[in-house]
Amino acid sequence: MGRGKIVIERIENTTNRQVTFSKRRGGLMKKARELSILCDADLALIVFSSTGRLYDYSSSSGMNAIIDRYHAAKEENCGVLNPTSEAKLWQREVTTLRQQVHNAQHINRQLLGDELAGSTVRDLQFLQNQLEMSSHSVRKRKEQLLAEEIQELNQKGFFIQK
Repeated sequence: MGRGKIVIERIENTTNRQVTFSKRRGGLMKKARELSILCDADLALIVFSSTGRLYDYSSSSGMNAIIDRYHAAKEENCGVLNPTSEAKLWQREVTTLRQQVHNAQHINRQLLGDELAGSTVRDLQFLQNQLEMSSHSVRKRKEQLLAEEIQELNQKGFFIQK
């Protein structure tokens, strides 16, 4: 025997409304997460409660990236952009690129040992691992070049001795 159907209308009792909101919000978040994982979909879900509290979920690409994608797709579907929309699009692009440059500069300064004051132990461990991997790659390339140079010098010495 299944559950009975309920009438979809506003719940007058505030306690019941809040309980229903919490349960259904949890179910909605779970479905969004499942859809994202199972179908490899980029997903953003934004919910405001009646009290104005924000609840959100976004897949791995992040809320801002999905919203930017949404705006771009919406403008594409509208056909030819008017000059104002095109200017806004380029402004967003400039803002995004500036943020990427800022992030890259920050990471570079951290790799050089600067701007470490606000870093957590986990951040520092990650940074140390990156440096060790980079150092290993540099060492490996240097050894390869030295081995090639030694081989070349040995060949030249072999030809001189003949």
